[in-house]
Amino acid sequence: MDAIAARLIPADALGPGAKEAGVTRFLDGQLAGAWGAGDHLYRQGPFEAGTPEQGYQLSFTPAEMYRRGLAAFDEAVRKQAGKAFAELDAKAQDEWLTALQQGKPDLGPLPAAVFFQALLEGTMEGFFSDPLYGGNVDMVGWKLVGFPGAYASFSNDIERHGVVWQGQPVSIAQARAHHHAPGEGHAPPPGQAPAAQGGRHG
Repeated sequence: MDAIAARLIPADALGPGAKEAGVTRFLDGQLAGAWGAGDHLYRQGPFEAGTPEQGYQLSFTPAEMYRRGLAAFDEAVRKQAGKAFAELDAKAQDEWLTALQQGKPDLGPLPAAVFFQALLEGTMEGFFSDPLYGGNVDMVGWKLVGFPGAYASFSNDIERHGVVWQGQPVSIAQARAHHHAPGEGHAPPPGQAPAAQGGRHG
């Protein structure tokens, strides 16, 4: 999974990628819990191919899909390339992932394109979720897109228009540790005076 995540969101000049952000650890945690066991799915059948609008129609729980899919995908790669996916160079890995997205490798009862979409969605979720869930280490995903995180309030910034936010993101754990008071947001950017506050005048 590390090798796949590293190609779906690779490290580059803008910062760390999904592998460095701990996406595999995030997925391990999710797949080992209630979500991985399919507690959100109706699993009584019958299981038949549906329309795209009907969403997921397979009998596999997320944990089963990842376990079966990763094994079947690696087996398909080994049969054709003679080595595991993780042992291929980046160009070959991208070609295999493109083929997976197009539904070409035979993964048995698991449609390849469905499995690719699950891998992509899981990787993005792990990269951009709160670090509390095991991924987004050092909030690298949030820093990449400028997401502020779990600030309790932005009331100090409501009237601050046209100003680029320059603070550091705050995770749920950090917000709890700091015990932000109601109405207390982040500090203004350097050199920027706090916005005027309403209330009684002296």
